Amino acid sequence: MTSRLDGPPVDSITRARAARYPRAHRFETEQVVAAGIEETFAFFSNAANLDAITPPSLGFTILTPLPIVMREGALIEYRLRLSGIPIHWLTRIDEWTPGRSFTDIQLRGPYACWVHRHSFAPHRDGTVIRDRVDYALPLPYLTASLHALFVRPMIERIFSYRRDVIARVLG
Repeated sequence: MTSRLDGPPVDSITRARAARYPRAHRFETEQVVAAGIEETFAFFSNAANLDAITPPSLGFTILTPLPIVMREGALIEYRLRLSGIPIHWLTRIDEWTPGRSFTDIQLRGPYACWVHRHSFAPHRDGTVIRDRVDYALPLPYLTASLHALFVRPMIERIFSYRRDVIARVLG
């Protein structure tokens, strides 16, 4: 897995959402799985699998009735707990390219901005999964230390857990 935090947003969706947040952060990760691209994309296309790839400590619950038809414009509402505090989160699928990529953005939740791009590409060993998250905290000048001490390590732990589950499920 390769990961990187912080950096400038580059694609048009991210630019449009993050332009108001010059202190945005970036997290990127990449993972190769043995499963083919169709099986891999199908796994990520099933919103019910969000529960499986989210650490149990977050108390993640999907509130939108299942099954959710994944497509551009689809809304997914869920609840989780951060340090015991209940958080309601609403995301919208802003870009949907079956078999290749999709992007979800936070409409309501704990971040000032959250844009998560998932992309999938054939690889000689199966499929390469890439995640790129551009995010900003509210009140960035007041929350800089919170980011370094709590938010960044939490995102790294969540994606590490997710990576382990995906490796078990997709090889």
